[in-house]
Amino acid sequence: MSVFIETEEQTTPIVYIVDDDQSVRDSLEDLLSSVGLRAISCPSAQHFMAAARPDVTSCLVLDVRMPGLSGLDFQDKLAKSGIEIPVIFITAHGDIPMSVRAMKAGAVEFLAKPFREQDLLDAIQQSLARDHERRQGAEVRTELCRRYATLSDGEKEVMNLVVIGLLNKQIAAQLDLSEVTVKVRRGQVMRKMGAQSLADLVRYAERIHGTEQQVLNL
Repeated sequence: MSVFIETEEQTTPIVYIVDDDQSVRDSLEDLLSSVGLRAISCPSAQHFMAAARPDVTSCLVLDVRMPGLSGLDFQDKLAKSGIEIPVIFITAHGDIPMSVRAMKAGAVEFLAKPFREQDLLDAIQQSLARDHERRQGAEVRTELCRRYATLSDGEKEVMNLVVIGLLNKQIAAQLDLSEVTVKVRRGQVMRKMGAQSLADLVRYAERIHGTEQQVLNL
């Protein structure tokens, strides 16, 4: 039986560089390499989309003006494609409307060339930290959804009503159950969801659905 072991390269964060200027790509790769960051460069947005991208913490250093799809339009395409990656724009031809559009769409930074290397490195570290946090949140949500799926239909009904603030006797009346049955099901919900308190359970419901008021219908 073979055992798969992740290598350091398979877990190391990646900084993607998308710029049509080869000299810029080479310069940025050298800069990132000098501080121990792993970089992968692409000459266009199309190359980035076609490339295989490891499922690791990452960010994107993106030129605004490129042949074909512009950086700003590419940012929109990423969002529509469901690709969540922090974006740092670099440009020699930027203006205020461009920067406003980029930042409103979620860009971490908009740097005008020539920029200070440290400003770019700071933005990259901020971007990688943001993506790492997002990924951790996604992992937590996946685990909570897995736990929720282990609940019986009756336990789900009780959990739905517990997280919106109903008392056991109110839940019993609404579901036409005895309070003892509600207490048993509530205990099972707490155990299976790994919740130590009602506050925990409410937070878990929020993580799954975004609001404690929404009825759970996974």
